[in-house]
Amino acid sequence: MPFKRHLRLAACLLAVSLAGAHAQTPRRDGEFRIGERLAGGGQREASYRDITWDDLLPRDWNPMAAFKGIDFSRLKDNDPRATEALEKIKRAWDEAPVSTALQGQRVRLPGFVIPLERQGKLTREFLLVPYFGACIHVPPPPANQMIHVIARRPVAGLNTMDPVWVSGTLSIHRAETGMGIAGYRLAGDTTLPYTAAGKP
Repeated sequence: MPFKRHLRLAACLLAVSLAGAHAQTPRRDGEFRIGERLAGGGQREASYRDITWDDLLPRDWNPMAAFKGIDFSRLKDNDPRATEALEKIKRAWDEAPVSTALQGQRVRLPGFVIPLERQGKLTREFLLVPYFGACIHVPPPPANQMIHVIARRPVAGLNTMDPVWVSGTLSIHRAETGMGIAGYRLAGDTTLPYTAAGKP
């Protein structure tokens, strides 16, 4: 993807994702558009706290700070400044701070799956990301918007970008994967297909 388009897309997706403007339930065809987030709510599980992706962000962190001073209109795809800007943003997002208040909390949230470790049809490790297409069709989100899930029991039938509800114990743990850097780890108790009501 050309650098200029890559940078603009990253900025737009982050702004839209953090604003929650595209929280959706699946359409009748079950398809999502790139950048769409899942709506929360629905029936709660008594032993887990429902959180949103915004809860993972420290209150004093400015996710758009990495874009300050970048004038996209002056950058061309073959401009070394575009490469430099992209690297600057990637570094800032890879080092994005996490919310330490969530350490050890039993939580539940919806997101999209990126399988990391499979054995046949079983998946034990995956990334959970806030919007459709993250890391696959578009740049990875900041580290504080990626969760490395390690399921207590392998989950059958998970595919890339499947929408799910995940419940488990959250910890602050940096994980470097081939798909991006996660700032959190979740010891996953349950992984269920997503519905707006939170039940399969």
